[in-house]
Amino acid sequence: MSAAEHLGTYAEGWTKGDAAAILKATVADYTFDDPNAGRISRSAFTSYLNGLKETVAACSGGKLPDPFMKLSEVVTQEADGVLTAWCWWEVPGTEIKGSGLIKVTPTGVRSEVITYYAKVAG
Repeated sequence: MSAAEHLGTYAEGWTKGDAAAILKATVADYTFDDPNAGRISRSAFTSYLNGLKETVAACSGGKLPDPFMKLSEVVTQEADGVLTAWCWWEVPGTEIKGSGLIKVTPTGVRSEVITYYAKVAG
């Protein structure tokens, strides 16, 4: 598979909230960096996503939205064999949203770092 195909599989997994699909697109040393949860290893990712789903359900009346996540404003750049993707993401029906920075090679998704969009109290 190409880096772009791995990215597509990864993105589809997020829209469905499907940990197995997300992990199918990743490499063995994949990491997911969430400022609220810290750096998540591939082996701990399913547990992380299940916790996120619990949070989402609590914010949306006890059920998960369908789709689980919407991705937009995807921008990609390829350099030195690495595909870098930036995107805007949001969980429908909640205030949970932000952006992601994803690194992908022809062997799979290597990492993602996310940020959350929040209003500054003032």
